[in-house]
Amino acid sequence: MADSLTNLNQELKEFARKRNWEQFHDPKNLSMAISAEAAELLEHFIWLTPEQSLQINPEKKQLVAYEMADILIFLIRLSERLDIDLIQACEQKMQINERRFPVNEVYGKADTEDRR
Repeated sequence: MADSLTNLNQELKEFARKRNWEQFHDPKNLSMAISAEAAELLEHFIWLTPEQSLQINPEKKQLVAYEMADILIFLIRLSERLDIDLIQACEQKMQINERRFPVNEVYGKADTEDRR
């Protein structure tokens, strides 16, 4: 996956450079764009029951996929601008989560917020 993420990063960087958008792709703007796109993703699920959210029609599913892609695009751009290896960060975070959420203590529980 690291290779495909690296390749996608290169494509996104080139896309931005060709359009002279690098000047706008600073951490502040990219993090705000992620938030905006996340809100657009949420719009597709507002007022649905959990069951309905699992059974969206193919048309809506495609729209959801595009919103998810927008989020990933901005996240990859942000990681590039801040020189953060997302794969490494995810691996480290999963190690932290393994310690924070021992299976025998959290299995089947949603109320794990007090473990910060």
